[in-house]
Amino acid sequence: MGSIIELRNVDKTYAGAIDAQALFGVDLSFEEGSCSSIMGESGSGKSTLLNIMGTLDVPTRGEVFINGQRTDTMGKNRLAELRNETIGFVFQYHYLLPEFTAIENALIPYLIKSGKVDKEILERAEDLFDMMGISNVKNNAAARMSGGQQQRTAIVRALINNPRILLADEPTGNLDSRITERVCKNFREINERFGTTFVVVTHNSEVAKHTDRVVKIQDGRIEADI
Repeated sequence: MGSIIELRNVDKTYAGAIDAQALFGVDLSFEEGSCSSIMGESGSGKSTLLNIMGTLDVPTRGEVFINGQRTDTMGKNRLAELRNETIGFVFQYHYLLPEFTAIENALIPYLIKSGKVDKEILERAEDLFDMMGISNVKNNAAARMSGGQQQRTAIVRALINNPRILLADEPTGNLDSRITERVCKNFREINERFGTTFVVVTHNSEVAKHTDRVVKIQDGRIEADI
């Protein structure tokens, strides 16, 4: 398979009283259907790298390609369309709307894309809730679920549009070891079942063990690619 994510000689500098360079000449690509992790200490540049891959940020220099399309020169509207169609995001905090049920939260990206919910997408949502082991709380208000249930609901939301790429930034950072193990197994099941490309930023070596490739970043530079 070809590369679905490709960064070519990417730099990122944040302007301020003193400019801070977060990335230096990063060349990195991920094959479609792969499952990879990015590891590094706090401040190493790993979240900046993920945000650039997810088109939430742009490089100061260099080129970024997602699914064969160059994104660093795209306008905001086209980038928003690309994200909603191609990329799912899972962050350390779930960002669910507390007054909505779990399944209502999960369906929001599809509603943004299509304007209405049909039987097929409801069945997909229910299938994903079942895969995550949280079907029993799908009609609960988000505020009435445990942290692990909320995070797994956020994963369903990220997957509802059947994205080709899922980017996760410390997705298990607020979870205990038992739920972390469950979430990691869920990621692999989704990767294998749907062919979704996974890139997970983590400082947890136990999470990285569930991926096929580990990219290590230090001081904004790729230190190792195992």
